[in-house]
Amino acid sequence: MVISPTINCNLKNMTFSELTSPLDLFGRQLQFQQMIGALARDRDILLVGVPGSGRRTLARRAVNAVGVIGIEIDCIRAIDAIRFVQLLREGISRVCHELGVSEIFNKNQVNGDIWSSFTALLDFLQHLAVSVPRPVVLILHGFPHIRAWDRQGEWERYLREEIKRHTAVSYVLIATIAETSQPSEEISKNLEIITLAPLTNDVIGAWAGEVLEGEGLSFDARSNALQIFLDAVRGHIGDATALMRRLQRKQYKNRLIGDQEIDWAIQELLEDLATTFETLLVLLPPTQVQLLESLALDPTDKPQSRVYIDKHSLCRGGSLQGALSGLQHKGLIYGSELGYRLALPLFDLWIRQRLK
Repeated sequence: MVISPTINCNLKNMTFSELTSPLDLFGRQLQFQQMIGALARDRDILLVGVPGSGRRTLARRAVNAVGVIGIEIDCIRAIDAIRFVQLLREGISRVCHELGVSEIFNKNQVNGDIWSSFTALLDFLQHLAVSVPRPVVLILHGFPHIRAWDRQGEWERYLREEIKRHTAVSYVLIATIAETSQPSEEISKNLEIITLAPLTNDVIGAWAGEVLEGEGLSFDARSNALQIFLDAVRGHIGDATALMRRLQRKQYKNRLIGDQEIDWAIQELLEDLATTFETLLVLLPPTQVQLLESLALDPTDKPQSRVYIDKHSLCRGGSLQGALSGLQHKGLIYGSELGYRLALPLFDLWIRQRLK
C-alpha cells in the first residue's frame, strides 16, 4: 500500500459525503460506507467474514479512501509472541520509511524483553499519529490466531486496553464470522462490528455479467450456464472471482458461455485446487473432518440432533460442539444463522465429488 506523506486530513472536520469515493468492490458499498464512517468517527472496527469474502480488500480501500496511515499485520504468520512483535515492528518501519519519518522508538524498551518491545511499539503508534500529524489505523488480519500462543489472553487484553486508550490510533481487527456468534459485552461495546455475509445471486450475477461484458463475453441466455455458475459459488466473491478468471482464459464459439463450458471450467478449477483442499483436510482433527464431510453430503441446520448424529456416527456432546466451534473459527462453516453450511462453496463441491 502506497501512502502519500503529503496528505493531511482531519477526519473529524470532514463530512461523510467528502469521505465517500467511487468503489468498484461490487456488492460491498454499504459495508464500505460503514467502514469509512467508523474511521471518520475514530471508531475501532471488528471486520468479520469467511476467507475470500473481501475483508482485506475492503479494509485497504477504506483506509486509502480516508487518507489515514495504514499499517497491516498478518497475525496468521505470527506463530509466537516474538514473531508477532517482529511483524509489528516491520510494519511500522515500512510505513515510517514511506512517510520519510524517523523511527523514534525507546531503544531500551524495543531492544529489551519481548513484552517491553510490544508495549513500546504500540506507544509509538500514538506518537507517530500525533507527530505527523495524521491518524493511524492498525489492521490486524486474522487477529484471533494470536490465541494459539496467547493462552492466558494477556496480549489480547493489553491490546484491547490500548485500543480504548489511544486517541489518534484506530484498530481494524479482521476475524471470521465465529468471532461475533457470541460476542462479549466488551467487544460489542468498544468495537463497531461490520459483517461481510454471502452476496445475493442478483449481486453476483450482475457482477459476473459486467466482468464478462468487459471481455466481450456473456452467458448463453438459452442455457443454464449462469445458474450453474451461481450454484457453484453461492455468493462467495473469492470463489466467484477464481471461476471468472478461469472462464476468461478460454475461447468460445460466438463469445457465448454455455452449460458445457461452465462445467469444464469448474472441473478444471477443482482439479487445480485439489492439492490445497487435500492439505486442508489433513491439517484438521478427525472429528472436524468427519463433521465437515457430513455437512457437505447432507446439509442440515441441526447437526446436534440425535437423528443426525446417529445417521453419520458423529461424536456426541462436547466433542461435537468443539468440532462445530473449531470449523467456525477456521472460517470453514457458518454458524446457526446460516444453517451450518460450508462457507467455501468450491471446497464443498470438491468434498461432495470426492466422497461420491
